[in-house]
Amino acid sequence: MKNITEFKGDWNKTKGKLKQKFAMLTDSDLLLIEGKQDELLGRLQSKLGKTKEEVRKIISEL
Repeated sequence: MKNITEFKGDWNKTKGKLKQKFAMLTDSDLLLIEGKQDELLGRLQSKLGKTKEEVRKIISEL
C-alpha cells in the first residue's frame, strides 16, 4: 500500500472508485483522517467482509 502522503494525494479518486466497485460504502466509511489509516482499513475490512490484506490489495489495484 502507498505511504500516507501518496495515499492522501490520490484519496478522492480512490474513494470514488471504491464507491463504484462497492456501492454499500458511504462517505463516512471512507473518511480518511491523518494518522488513522489503520482505522479506515478496519472499517473497510468489516464492511466488505475482507481481510486487511485483501482490502490493501483492492485499494492498490484501483
